[in-house]
Amino acid sequence: MRGPFSSPTSKCLAQLAMLHAAHAFAAPLSSSSRWALRSSRSAGTIGTWRGGAASMSTAPPTSYDSSAYELKFTEMPSFTVTTEATAAAEWSGDLLVLPLYATPKPDGAADGWEKPDADLTEVAAAADSAFDGAVSSLVAMQEFKAGPKDSSAVFLGKSTAVKSVALVGMGEAGKVKYTGLGGALAALAKEQKCESMAVAVPEDIDDAAVQAMMQGMLDGLYSDNRYRTGDNIEKDVKLTSLTLVGTSVSTDGADRARKIMAGVNVCRDLVASPPNVVTPKSLAEMAVDVAMEHGLEAEILEREAVEALGMGAYMGVAKGSLEEHGPKFIHLTYKPPQTPTKKVAIVGKGLTFDSGGYNLKVGASLIELMKFDMGGSGATLGTAKAIGLLKPKDVEVHFIVAACENMISDKAMRPGDILTASNGKTIEVINTDAEGRLTLADALVFAEKLEVDAIVDMATLTGACMVALGDKYAGMWSPDEDLAKALEASSEATGDTIWRMPLCEAEYGPDIKSKIADLKNVGPRTGGAITAALFLKEFVTKTPWAHVDIAGPVWDDKKGGATGFGVKLLVDWVESQGAMK
Repeated sequence: MRGPFSSPTSKCLAQLAMLHAAHAFAAPLSSSSRWALRSSRSAGTIGTWRGGAASMSTAPPTSYDSSAYELKFTEMPSFTVTTEATAAAEWSGDLLVLPLYATPKPDGAADGWEKPDADLTEVAAAADSAFDGAVSSLVAMQEFKAGPKDSSAVFLGKSTAVKSVALVGMGEAGKVKYTGLGGALAALAKEQKCESMAVAVPEDIDDAAVQAMMQGMLDGLYSDNRYRTGDNIEKDVKLTSLTLVGTSVSTDGADRARKIMAGVNVCRDLVASPPNVVTPKSLAEMAVDVAMEHGLEAEILEREAVEALGMGAYMGVAKGSLEEHGPKFIHLTYKPPQTPTKKVAIVGKGLTFDSGGYNLKVGASLIELMKFDMGGSGATLGTAKAIGLLKPKDVEVHFIVAACENMISDKAMRPGDILTASNGKTIEVINTDAEGRLTLADALVFAEKLEVDAIVDMATLTGACMVALGDKYAGMWSPDEDLAKALEASSEATGDTIWRMPLCEAEYGPDIKSKIADLKNVGPRTGGAITAALFLKEFVTKTPWAHVDIAGPVWDDKKGGATGFGVKLLVDWVESQGAMK
């Protein structure tokens, strides 16, 4: 029962995707009709359901029932992106942005050396001449040093061809980060409330730099108003067009950026949503919407099918919440048009809420933020969205999420229980708050049975990883050198920062051995992130595998909450696998 349904023809996929496109990510049908529609599909269509729709709650929603709340998604700004080879000073519109470079510190400079004001580039000097010295005056008045976070704007007049001009700092030439430039453009679009914007990019800018700039800009323009009302709603930017002047580069990089950021935004929306909105059921619904919209195959296993596959570790966690919020095992498959040369699996932790179970989260345990405990599944499904849009060649991708809650009830697992995973290994439950690894255990067994070439799991797994690496880096563990290096390369390319950590199996492996079962689900307090990775390793026998603990970078209060971490990393890694012939 683990395998996907028989593959539909590409014509059938295209027709169904077109029919469904108007409904994807829009207001759902009633709970019962949505599930009835999907459970009635034949094995040759987009989705199959295991366990039937009967397990779904069909009771009328109350004011608090999750079925009374609709899972909505933010809309990405829809401004156009074009290029013009003409000089910046010849452009007309609301806001012209001129990047400037900082002066590097000279070798042998004294300790008291002060960075001078930025020099005008050739493009900026031409604009300065066209605008009667407004650019040089702005540099002098603001003592503009052109650091990576510097920006300043001046209004020229309503009757001028260019109404306002802005300066943005690029840092030192040769050390430019185009994502930072994109972030500055987003901030200016908000501040200046402009409808049209042009940026004088370097003449030799390439597609990769355009992509990075656009990703930074779209990231900066992200705004989540889904749960705000009245005056609390942030106004949308007015921007309708962005022109890259002084270059003939294509807009392919901008198009790629939009597709990748669509996945990032889906991840952010999911992780930021409250647990009475994102439930195992709504997460499964959303996954099928992604499959329908982009031609992926979808398989959702209900409780009966999960139990039939012997997923006792997953069910040990899920059984504490078996009614409206019961388990949904999600399996999406992207297949390229031609025969793939590589098959990979991405497994995301899908705890839509983690109370800790009987080892209840108390005190400074961040229980109020445990909606982000499905950050791994957010990254997984966000990647599915992006891959569905990008449609890479030569690589087949399986997206797997064992979705459930970790709650307290008369059916919930207890400390001291022994669970049997789907590979037959027995697990002594020492702590019910170490639940994510139990769900991942059965998901990893499922993934390996698909006979893929590599498996990457992504999870908000341990606070210990946050203690070790802070909130900017994810930890990465892998016994496979090639896979580890590929992920490190994708991290370097995308800015989703990971740090490889040791497995130390000889030293710490004994810490997860139980005296009465094969394993126990936690080790001692020290080395907690390592023993968690070693626990997961017990459920992958021969396939190259990596574990990425995103507990730190999944959330950033300073930037508004959910970060979308992991999507760019996974997309780049998937595409790199397809490129390996």
